[in-house]
Amino acid sequence: MILEEFDSDKNAVINPDMIVSKIEDFPDITVSCFSMHLFTKLLEFFEPQRIGESHSATGIVPIYKVKYKNETFAMYQSFVGEPACAGLYEDIIAMGSKCLILLGNCGVLDKGIEDCGIIIPIKAIRDEGLSYHYASPGDTIEVNTKYRGLFKEVLSDFNYSYVEGITWTNDACYRETKGKVSKRKEQGAICVEMECAGMQALCNFRNTDFFQFFYAGDNLDHSQWQPRSISGYVRLDDKSKIALLAFELGLKIKALNKQ
Repeated sequence: MILEEFDSDKNAVINPDMIVSKIEDFPDITVSCFSMHLFTKLLEFFEPQRIGESHSATGIVPIYKVKYKNETFAMYQSFVGEPACAGLYEDIIAMGSKCLILLGNCGVLDKGIEDCGIIIPIKAIRDEGLSYHYASPGDTIEVNTKYRGLFKEVLSDFNYSYVEGITWTNDACYRETKGKVSKRKEQGAICVEMECAGMQALCNFRNTDFFQFFYAGDNLDHSQWQPRSISGYVRLDDKSKIALLAFELGLKIKALNKQ
């Protein structure tokens, strides 16, 4: 099978450093989200300094440097979907990023997970294609093994509840059939999204740190689809507060690295 043709050679025909240049003093930790509404809202918290950009046929993605509690972070808006999301972060790794904290919306497969509730994935079901170019074949990939404990400390500090469990990474959002939802639930999945497995595989392959968490959106665990807060402008203030938890995790990571 083609999906079993994993090649571990890191020197490809086209490499990111052929496309982008390293940026001097690039912040060691990068924070990113997917929602345009949320990203725009987050920028309002800072005095962003544009330090670079990634180019593609669909346009230019600005890379910013921001200050949060006197610490410097990089920040950019991710693309939805693994190939675009991973390709963009490949560029940003080449620019100098050493750690990515990524947050985004997900669908829930357990109706008991409240709207905008925080989810920490511990494993991702690889029902997609990109991760197989960065990791040996397998049905799942372990995720968030390094900073899960630190993030739980952050959530405790700010009195946020959370659930943790398996996520279903699926690159075809309009093919989440009732049969597949039922099967993934049997495999232990509590949510579904489109990037986690591939992004973890990419960061493992490039030896960069990675942490991803979700805020719950639409509900698939019902007789009919329930959109809930899937729209970017719905409960935006709540989502903005959740997004700032990524920077709080970044502070803990920076403090740990200074020890």
